[in-house]
Amino acid sequence: MGADVAIVLARGGCRVTVTDPHADKRDRLVTHVQASLEPLGLAARADRVLAVAALQEVAWSDAALVIECIPEKLAAKQALFAQLVQLAPAHTLLASNSSSFPISAIAQGLATQHRMLGLHFFMPAHLVPLVEVVLGPQTDPAQAERLCSYMRGCGSVPVLVKKDKPGFLANRLQHALAREAFAMIDEGIATPQDVDAAVRFGFGFRYLAAGPVLQRDHAGLDVHCAAAATMYPSLSNTAEPARVLQGHVSAGRLGMKTGAGFYDWPEDRRQAERLRYDHLLQKGLALLADELPPLDRNL
Repeated sequence: MGADVAIVLARGGCRVTVTDPHADKRDRLVTHVQASLEPLGLAARADRVLAVAALQEVAWSDAALVIECIPEKLAAKQALFAQLVQLAPAHTLLASNSSSFPISAIAQGLATQHRMLGLHFFMPAHLVPLVEVVLGPQTDPAQAERLCSYMRGCGSVPVLVKKDKPGFLANRLQHALAREAFAMIDEGIATPQDVDAAVRFGFGFRYLAAGPVLQRDHAGLDVHCAAAATMYPSLSNTAEPARVLQGHVSAGRLGMKTGAGFYDWPEDRRQAERLRYDHLLQKGLALLADELPPLDRNL
């Protein structure tokens, strides 16, 4: 994730320092960045990305923004931000890419909470345009607006999340859908394959053109309101993960990273799926190109 975030910043003309203790990952970084920027005609900007092994090697006096992309462990994030407060200048924005922990929990006890925000990207970060700018209770709103403007300059589509709720905006929407999807699989209403097809080739297909709010204006709010009154009482409101989901986790079927999840992923199929997935995302980007913030190619 950190490498893909670096691509987002580099395509906007920023100079980026990636900190990673693993030498093999640092060695692969420049090649990955160059390959991703080349289709945009921006391969020359790959030299703006530098990889170092430790925080102490960063040129901190030049840092305008820090984005944390370490694993989802709250104690580790809190410890890292305690270090960043000591290293980064007073003008530096401190952001976390956490997908689950509120920035208020990560910033707890720190005097820098006014300039700490969530900055949540979606995998793969350099292909998915959305980024969530999340305010904590103490975050200066002007800093959040500044960060939104900064991300638009990098070609991203920022959304401002004004309350620091678990899951922020997009993941709350995703999990609401997933809860109902897995509940229907538990009930034997549909197979995982048919659930995926219903989203991809049905209402999900339309989401490329209009989100759920705009889509209702297309369809008619009276139609939606009547349908909601009929369906809402029967929707899943369970506070526990679905049986089928818990069962796969207990069996070690965690998805591509273990070779199996709801689908089986031998290595050749996994690689082919990643290529197919990224290729379709790139085509989606091409379709939305006129609606995305323009990149400044003169930087």
